[in-house]
Order: sequence, then C-alpha cells, then structure tokens
Amino acid sequence: MSKNYRAELVGVFGDPVEGNPTGVVEEAGFAAKGLNYRYLTIKVTPEDFEDAMKSLKALHMKGINLTMPHKIAVLPYLDEISEAARIIGAVNTVNVEDGKLFGDNTDGRGFVQALKNEGITPAGKTVTILGAGGAAKAIAVECALAGASRIIIVNRSEEHARELVKSVKENTNAEADFILWEAGQKIPQETQILINGTPVGLHPCTDQKPDIDYDTINRNMIVSDVVFNPADTLFLQEARARGAKTISGLGMLACQGALNFTIWTGQEAPYDVMFEALKKEFEE
Repeated sequence: MSKNYRAELVGVFGDPVEGNPTGVVEEAGFAAKGLNYRYLTIKVTPEDFEDAMKSLKALHMKGINLTMPHKIAVLPYLDEISEAARIIGAVNTVNVEDGKLFGDNTDGRGFVQALKNEGITPAGKTVTILGAGGAAKAIAVECALAGASRIIIVNRSEEHARELVKSVKENTNAEADFILWEAGQKIPQETQILINGTPVGLHPCTDQKPDIDYDTINRNMIVSDVVFNPADTLFLQEARARGAKTISGLGMLACQGALNFTIWTGQEAPYDVMFEALKKEFEE
C-alpha cells in the first residue's frame, strides 16, 4: 500500500507573529478530524510579503491567515474577495483553490458566531463599539449585516470613526453614528451590546482597561472583549461587577478559527475541541 507523507499546509503570515495562538486552535481541530494538515506560524516582514504570497502557489498551500501588518496589503494579490471583506477593506483569511486566491474576513463573523453560541444575536439591537481599528471595523460591519439596528462607534480619532460610520451606512441597513472618545467616556444607555474593540488590556498590559465611566454599564447590557489574553480582562471584571453578562475574547478567536478550518478543509469544524484547546492555553 502506498503512503502519502505530504501534509496539506496552512498557516499565518505576520510581523510580529510570535504571540499568535491560532495554530493551537487549528491543530487541535485537525487532530480531532484525523486530517493530515499542518498550521505554520510564519514571520513575514512587509518587504518580503510579495514573495510570501507567491509561495502559496509554489508550495501548493491550502491557504493562509493574515495578521498585522498584512490584512490590507494582501488585497492586490487576490483574485476574488468576499462581500464582507470588500466592505471591511481587509482580509484575514485566504483560500487557495484551482490556482486562484480567494480572500475573506472571518474576524467579525467569528464575533457574531460567538454571540450566537451564548444565545445572543445582534439583530434589532444597539451595538456600541470602543475603537475603530481593524477588529472594531470587522465587528461593526458583521453586526450590521447580522441585523443590528444601530451601531455606535466610540473613538478618539474622528476621521477613522467617520469612515467606519460611512461604510456601515452605505453597505448595510443599520443606522450608525459616532461619539468622540473623551476621558471617562460615558456609555450610551440605549446600548444593548458593548464591545471593547481595542487591544487595551492585552498581555502583558493586563493592569489596563479602556478609559470609560464603568458606572454607566448596567445589568441589561451584554459586554464583550476582543482581548483573549487574559481571558478575563479588567474590562470584563468591571462590567460583571455592575451586573452585566460578559463574553470573553476566547469565543471570538475560536469561532474565527472554526470558520477558517471549514474554508480550508471543506469540513465542519470540531468547535468544542478547538475552544477547549484555546481555553487551556490561556486559562491555566
């Protein structure tokens, strides 16, 4: 009987990339499904990015994730992109199929799925997002596409906030506006879902939290954080102390990984296995 010693290759390009845990999630999924896939965590500098993208076809890779600083730089190298990626203006997942590169953005979809896993939907709700960077933009767009009635962007840069509001209004049915982020910013009381879309609180800066008035968070709000390390950020602890239901960034990352898994393999992802692997990595 002939044996196949060649593994299917996927991975991530980024710089820096040393702290990216996506490989833990994907490898757990591959093992659970008995798939001969390998996830490579690869440092790629901006000056080497073109060569790295050419390598996808040369090495017959199945796909790649993109993290900073490549999510926008990748766009000229793609043959097609998803509608969500077009609206967001960034790609975090590439699938190689029949020699063509297809780009998608699973950041926001992963967040929405993590909400659904907790029995929550953005549909019909007012969603307030702290920040207007890459993660915040993806979440804003996907929440709007999932039926949120209103998106409120709280950001220190008016220009970036206006750009995001414009994108949501022009491409979805949701209302959108922004609040210029000031010290001790109050959270609008109509907020039903509050999201920290900034990296504030990410390891090693675990003693930090977004500069807001936490007493304006109430028990009727769902509060979530994109930060996954630590899983229980100060932001979430403060919200929980005010009676709010909290959702950590682990769910978003695991759901994003599950979406990537299915894009690359064509199989349903073993989400529970992938989530537990990620939880073990950061909650021990």
